[in-house]
Amino acid sequence: MPTAPACWPPGNKSPGACRSGAGRTTYEQFAGYWPKQPPNPFSEALARARKYVASTTLAEPLAWENSVLLGGDAADAVRRLKEELPENLVVFGSGVLVRSLLPLDLVDTLVLLVYPLVLGSGRRLFPDAGSDLGSGSDLGSGLRDFRLVESAATGTGVVITVYQPA
Repeated sequence: MPTAPACWPPGNKSPGACRSGAGRTTYEQFAGYWPKQPPNPFSEALARARKYVASTTLAEPLAWENSVLLGGDAADAVRRLKEELPENLVVFGSGVLVRSLLPLDLVDTLVLLVYPLVLGSGRRLFPDAGSDLGSGSDLGSGLRDFRLVESAATGTGVVITVYQPA
């Protein structure tokens, strides 16, 4: 099973601490759900974590404790945070945000959880052409290659994969 550090991804710069990044949709879904859950390690960690939210439609103050709206261009804000923060900036979900950061070389590690479920439609994380993360493929749109460094299947069939730049 891939290492489950106090805050993903593996290799956390500051064990036990992290900062969370999210786009508007994921932030609103998390903020509407996690603060209402009974105390548990994950909800408590999310409540404590500083949450950076990339949005052009939300306004301060954000409702969920420790939430900060990223002003201006999300990629520029993430670039600044990566330089300033001692902790990892972990993005849960937020495919639109991740897709905007990948071609700008602002993603150091991808932790993908693949569920044994077919939805039939939806947004893709990677472009159709060259969506293989490794083997020297052209990921398109200036994306760099990633290599699989860890993987495991859970008892429920979820496959956890960890990719880092090749």
